[in-house]
Amino acid sequence: MQRSSLFWVLFAATGVLYLVIVGWSLPRIASEAGGATPFDLRPMGYDYDEAQGFLIALSEVGRDYYLRTQHRLDWIYPAFLGATFALGYFLLFRRVFLWLLIPLTICVVGFDWLENLAVAELLKANPNALDPDKVAEASRWSLLKSLATTLAWILLLTGGVLQLLRKRRRGENGIDAK
Repeated sequence: MQRSSLFWVLFAATGVLYLVIVGWSLPRIASEAGGATPFDLRPMGYDYDEAQGFLIALSEVGRDYYLRTQHRLDWIYPAFLGATFALGYFLLFRRVFLWLLIPLTICVVGFDWLENLAVAELLKANPNALDPDKVAEASRWSLLKSLATTLAWILLLTGGVLQLLRKRRRGENGIDAK
């Protein structure tokens, strides 16, 4: 399989996982919390009162579902996303840029996994006796994950647009665009 074909397979698989998470798993958790927004859908983080309110509203069924089903999906998703970013960067950018882009990809995956670990601690805690430092830590990982992921997407899309422009320019100059 060509690298570009592998990229599109990874991209599609990552997209399917994302749709399962945001279209099925997280809405079920929100429903189990009386409509409150799950931690994973708070890209700007959350404060102590927001975390406590969500945890108090979340049913035991929802808590178990979050810890088991959602977190299983959210352990797989970052790995697929990281592989998609890494291969995309490899295909689109010169090797010198990979020294910056691959660490960014590692941060995307790592921050998401660290967020999952921190959220799991919150989900296992008594909502009425939450540790403010644990809430701040989980919120910080959520924010860092969101920032790193946004930057990674911007760079991947920018690389894709630049690649298309280069191919188009080569084609217009009578140079084979392959």
